[in-house]
Amino acid sequence: MTQIGAVVIGRNEGARLRRCLESTLPQVDLIVYVDSLSTDDSVVLARSLGAEVVELDRQQPITAARARNAGWQRLRELAPDIELVQFIDGDCEMTAGWVLHAVAAIDSEPQAAVVTGRLRERYREQTIYNRLCDLEWDRPVGDAQECGGIALMRMAALVAVDGFNSRLIAGEEPELCVRLRAAGWKIKRVGREMALHDAAMTRFGQWWKRTVRAGHAYAEGAAMHGSSAQRHWVRQSRSIMFWGGLLPITAFLLAWPTSGTSLILLSGYGLLACRVARHGRSRGWSWKDSILYAAFTTLGKFPQFIGQVKYHWTRWTGEHAVLIEYKGAAQ
Repeated sequence: MTQIGAVVIGRNEGARLRRCLESTLPQVDLIVYVDSLSTDDSVVLARSLGAEVVELDRQQPITAARARNAGWQRLRELAPDIELVQFIDGDCEMTAGWVLHAVAAIDSEPQAAVVTGRLRERYREQTIYNRLCDLEWDRPVGDAQECGGIALMRMAALVAVDGFNSRLIAGEEPELCVRLRAAGWKIKRVGREMALHDAAMTRFGQWWKRTVRAGHAYAEGAAMHGSSAQRHWVRQSRSIMFWGGLLPITAFLLAWPTSGTSLILLSGYGLLACRVARHGRSRGWSWKDSILYAAFTTLGKFPQFIGQVKYHWTRWTGEHAVLIEYKGAAQ
């Protein structure tokens, strides 16, 4: 029988971690919880529920990628026969039956290294930011380019590409998928619900920071793999640079010499929003959801541009990128 392990990562997740562990434990043979310097009782809780615990130290920068690597590597030490690894974040609750369904899906396609499903927001209607997360995770099923942090993966594939890039502060899962696909593996997305996520975003500032982080990830991903055949995140990065920087800067710089005529360029944002809204409708979304997503996608070009500038600045100066966190400890 196929041996299945799970890696849970978290930091100060409180009750969310209990839900995560209790929903995941019955579906796997072994679970490793990797803690990133929590100050609550996360470590004690995880051990009390039967999870193997790995506590990251401060000797190296703390990243989700580093935590995931520590998790699957510990799984291999404890049980060398483990073939599949279910990754899940501590702020998620695993849907009953997901792992069994994912195992069947990955077994049906020998070249599949990753199987992921539909992630949903637990409190979707609580805030518009939670709703935006839920819409963001509504992706087409079938062969995919990338996955998020919640996914079932083959241990052999992880070992073959040396796992996640521990130095990335964001976008580590899509970057891993680039290397997996380059090695001949496939990423598979199924329509089955796999987990409930608790974004806990109640303020505009949280959404802004999360979007800055996304911009940083796009820029770094393009810098790492943009010249490859996959052209990883090149289109997204160029779009951010154009809408978040080049267009507004050009419009305002030319406003004086053109007597304000150049400001007409800003009407392009309306066209961009309409295009995104139409795409949402084509996905079967309601007009309300399509318009909301279009508005924040358009607005998001500005914090994403800031994130890209942050990445290029740290790269130019040789500084280490610092985590961009939008969530606080669970209450």
